[in-house]
Amino acid sequence: MGITTELAQFTADIRLDRLPPDVVRRARFLVLDLVGNIVRARHDAESTASFLAATRAMGLAAGNAGVFGDAARYTPAGAAFLNGALAHSLDFDDTHAAGSLHPGAPVIPAALAAGEMVGASGADVLAAIVAGYEVTCRVALALPAGEHYDRGFHPSATCGAFGAAAAAARVFGLDAAGVEGALGTVLSQCAGSLQFLVNGAWTKRFQVGWAAMNGLMAATLVREGFKGATEALEGRHGFMRAYAPNPVPERAVQDLGRVYELMHTAVKPYPSCRYGHAGIDAALALRAEHGLSPDEIEHVTLGLPRSGMMLIGLPAEKKADPQNVVDGQFSGPFVIACALATGAMGWDSYALLHDATVRLLLGKITCELDPEIEAEFPANMSGKVTIAARGQRFVRKVVVPKGEPANFLSEAELRGKFSALAEAVLGPERTARLASEVLAIDHLADVAVLMRLAAPLMAARLAGE
Repeated sequence: MGITTELAQFTADIRLDRLPPDVVRRARFLVLDLVGNIVRARHDAESTASFLAATRAMGLAAGNAGVFGDAARYTPAGAAFLNGALAHSLDFDDTHAAGSLHPGAPVIPAALAAGEMVGASGADVLAAIVAGYEVTCRVALALPAGEHYDRGFHPSATCGAFGAAAAAARVFGLDAAGVEGALGTVLSQCAGSLQFLVNGAWTKRFQVGWAAMNGLMAATLVREGFKGATEALEGRHGFMRAYAPNPVPERAVQDLGRVYELMHTAVKPYPSCRYGHAGIDAALALRAEHGLSPDEIEHVTLGLPRSGMMLIGLPAEKKADPQNVVDGQFSGPFVIACALATGAMGWDSYALLHDATVRLLLGKITCELDPEIEAEFPANMSGKVTIAARGQRFVRKVVVPKGEPANFLSEAELRGKFSALAEAVLGPERTARLASEVLAIDHLADVAVLMRLAAPLMAARLAGE
């Protein structure tokens, strides 16, 4: 059995009642985490107005599918696109360290849109989401993701398109041949570039939403009798050989059905690139432990792995001078400066891009490739902070940052993050109810219930957008 065929068979066969209980529980948590991101980004992300206007202009805002945090209704394609793009707009969504990607943003919106199309149960949608995570993360592992990155690709979008297709196909109830056809169809649309790093472009968000929509489109085509390519992943002109120089296709199916990569997925306590989170943990701990104030700090070194340096450490002059939210999300110096200046790194921290204290600290922070931290990668997205202050050196290494699978957030912490994101849009009562329904998603007869709950109470708030 080929790699694509084996993943397709796994996807077609997956059933929630056959999955380990801890996998089902974690899947619910990951859906909750993503929904909170979407609700807040619908109203706060600076790229949202463009997304909405373009979606309407393209005729994708006249349907019955929902977008979290929005009172309007969209076509299924429009909903998949917007939910996916919004999920990734705050850079606060889940991460898979070994795959160097965000699996939830393309997968969950595609599954939910497919679910609304056919009136699927929450149990079927959640099973499809688990399959989508496995496909996304395992494809990335087989590249491997580092070499894919070196070619300038954004794996959340490229690999995520396959996971989105698998998830939508499973919701539609396609057999193994149908799932394989969906993977062979989305092969033609798996794209995503890291060029957004140059000028803080919004394409990072766009291409993840587009991956969700493409996955839904591919599965829908096959559902309607369309013929997709075979061996989409491992074939001579398939994804793995075209998008990375030294793929190891068999890694995509290693321990398939026994080891769940979904369980290796982390959630973010901070809305920035995951490579900076261990450093934020370290900076916050040193600040609290030693009572360090910004004016005492002479110099800070943030030790990173090679992949982390590529995203948040280089070029040094650009990372030291972030001009917009995307710049800040991908600036190691900025997130560490915020942590040291304020004792926090949250969504509201981006209002400090030009704060005098933060700017002063930015000039004192250097990112460097740390061999000790590189040795931890890809098993861990570790980091080390060294602070020179008071004539002393204060050092803290964090191997497993908060939110990683081995240091996962509790249900209470996840609800806290969700409330902090959603209450400004939905209010406390509706936010609490939505959280409870998401955490019971597998008991819903129709997943569309979630979309209705996630609409703002005051539709008038949307009238001017």
